[in-house]
Amino acid sequence: MAHDILIVDDEADIRMLIAGILEDEGMKTREAADADQALAAVAARRPSLVIQDIWLQGSRLDGLQVLAELKRDHPDVPVVMISGHGNIETAVAAIKNGAYDFIEKPFKADRLLLLVERAIEAARLRRENRELRVKVGADFDLIGRSLPVNQLRHSVEKVAPTGSRVLISGPPGSGKEVVARMLHAKSRRNDGPFVALNCATMRPDRLEVELFGTEHGFEGGGRKVGTFEQAHGGTLFLDEVADMPLETQGKIVRVLQEQTFERVGGTSRVEVDVRVIASTNRDLTAEIEIGRFRQDLFYRLSVVPLKMPPLRERREDIPLLARHFMQRTAETAGLPVRVFGEDAMAALQAYDWPGNVRQLRNTVEWLLIMVAGDPSEAIRADMLPPEIGAITPTVLKWDKGGEIMGLPLREAREVFEREYLLAQVTRFGGNISRTASFVGMERSALHRKLKSLGVHGSDKNGLKLVE
Repeated sequence: MAHDILIVDDEADIRMLIAGILEDEGMKTREAADADQALAAVAARRPSLVIQDIWLQGSRLDGLQVLAELKRDHPDVPVVMISGHGNIETAVAAIKNGAYDFIEKPFKADRLLLLVERAIEAARLRRENRELRVKVGADFDLIGRSLPVNQLRHSVEKVAPTGSRVLISGPPGSGKEVVARMLHAKSRRNDGPFVALNCATMRPDRLEVELFGTEHGFEGGGRKVGTFEQAHGGTLFLDEVADMPLETQGKIVRVLQEQTFERVGGTSRVEVDVRVIASTNRDLTAEIEIGRFRQDLFYRLSVVPLKMPPLRERREDIPLLARHFMQRTAETAGLPVRVFGEDAMAALQAYDWPGNVRQLRNTVEWLLIMVAGDPSEAIRADMLPPEIGAITPTVLKWDKGGEIMGLPLREAREVFEREYLLAQVTRFGGNISRTASFVGMERSALHRKLKSLGVHGSDKNGLKLVE
């Protein structure tokens, strides 16, 4: 997406010169001759960068005062200051007040282009660092090789570059935000911001403030930049959109149609270029029928619908997910990685996971932190949390469960038979006749079975076999 540069200078020739240099490099430019024009231009559409003259003749505010206004309301917009009468003190003042850098007139075109590119890149890196701090401990990649995941991954690859709006449906914790971030990362807007707003956590009376921001003086406060404006040039993710009040839904319809809106408490129109991705854990067609969701909004959001499968429908992905979460959690917590025994992994795959991938991630974190014992020992089925252990098949809770689950049926049967017959022989004091009678075998057949299983004369505890 082309960068949008606002050039603020009282000399038309200078504005034209700078615009020509930038447009030759594929950038879009707008111009302002004084402070009021500059602030109005930023209010109408937030630029990628502002090139600001320090001395603005006939202007209500000089360049440093405009810089202060910009940094107060739009701290993420980089500003490069220019002047034909500059000195060290002026440059230091500009940078201390938030300018990215200072350049004196006359300047070389390559010097200006270098500063513009560096300023935009620095702003992008600051934004990404802020997003990464939010992401700590989270995962933003589709893990798995199951058919539903492969189909979903293929759909993301196809729709991401198109810019179409996407509606992601699926149960809570299934990874809807993961897919939204993938769509952004693989889109042509990936150098722009990704802004997420969870509609379910917002009070209805505050949701419009978060979406559209406020003008100066609203409820006695200053200007607030809303998420639509923050996401300009990038992607806005509306999580759990079904929780949005009907009145707000109507305003979203208009924004999607016109790509403009009014801040709360304001009257001027703000232009944005935003791709909207929405998610829901509800059946929106049912919500429409009972009057809780607008049909026109549904059709505007659901240009391309994607469905997240619950974890119980992709059980073959659980080993990959569990090991991935274990590695990530161990790195974050500074603890050694624990391995899963075959019995524990079988129990994890047998569980229905009502909380889906999020619950699995939390379970793995709990296991890493709370399970006692030597970290080099495998996690067993009997170490799993109670809600999982309650439905774990009994065989997996046996101390040989991990060994059995890693064997083919024939070998597992041999392990079980040996342990079972040893326990029964021990129970009857080594008496073969009584053991054979209890287990329902001929005495000679029991002798042969014990011999085939490697049980001779006495066991390791000195138990003697007698007739």
